[in-house]
Amino acid sequence: MSSKDPHTDSLDALKFKMSARKDSDKFFMSISEREKKPFDVLRAMYDGCIAGGVAGVVVETALYPIDTIKTRLQVARGGGQIILKGLYSGLAGNLAGVLPASAIFVGVYEPTKQKLLRSFPENLSAIAHFAAGAIAGAASSLVRVPTEVIKQRMQMGQFKSAPAAVRLIVANEGFKGLYAGYGSFLLRDLPFDAIQFCIYEQLRIGYKLAAKRDLNDPENAMLGAFAGAITGAVTTPLDVVKTRLMVQGSQNHYKGIYDCVNTIVKEEGTHALFKGMGPRVLWIGIGGSIFFGVLEKTKQILAQRHPKA
Repeated sequence: MSSKDPHTDSLDALKFKMSARKDSDKFFMSISEREKKPFDVLRAMYDGCIAGGVAGVVVETALYPIDTIKTRLQVARGGGQIILKGLYSGLAGNLAGVLPASAIFVGVYEPTKQKLLRSFPENLSAIAHFAAGAIAGAASSLVRVPTEVIKQRMQMGQFKSAPAAVRLIVANEGFKGLYAGYGSFLLRDLPFDAIQFCIYEQLRIGYKLAAKRDLNDPENAMLGAFAGAITGAVTTPLDVVKTRLMVQGSQNHYKGIYDCVNTIVKEEGTHALFKGMGPRVLWIGIGGSIFFGVLEKTKQILAQRHPKA
């Protein structure tokens, strides 16, 4: 009968522990070091534009009817009835704006995020994500605001087509009519973009640390839904104000953001600032799931097509 050297057993156990610790350390290091690797700014912009454009078009097409109902709920004053016809009214014209707006947003967000992550300490990554979201939102607003103005007025049945909407808005209100509610849009969307992307990125970091692996598609979608629903709920009052200012046209019922809030509370009560919150949370929650799921999958496909360095 052969006997095994106890010293050999202890060496084998030590090697196993060191190997396990090395694998664990490799994973945790990869989360931070992945952000520190040299990156190609133009490639990050290019991939971001494609992924953002694809994700934006998919989610807008899928959830446009819910967005239409939300808009009509917010605009209805008093006990006004909500019309449920023409829920896809203005979709084609809206997609013509959503595609470049989403492409610009993610195309700016990705390289900005990478740059800021290299500038901030690792424990302040949330600030980098928050700032990158706000910067990207400001850049894409030049396309998003006219798109939103035309979309919401078509949802209200004011115009039959996007070209007619542009022509008549410019004729009646001037070019600035296409940017009606621009201030309230920034007031709503800059915090929204910053909060949503910050929550989503931080959830991904925490989930990766807990799971010790990269996320799969359903997990990305789940975190996107969670981030979208929370952000949609807390920014509903800003969305109501933005919608009222954008659809008023030349009537000038409200003179600005403060007057709009004051008039709504005075005439309809504070609860009116939360009109459409249910459809909005549903829409943005599901939208966040689709958007981030498609975004991450498209980025993964594009990364696989690039030659390895």
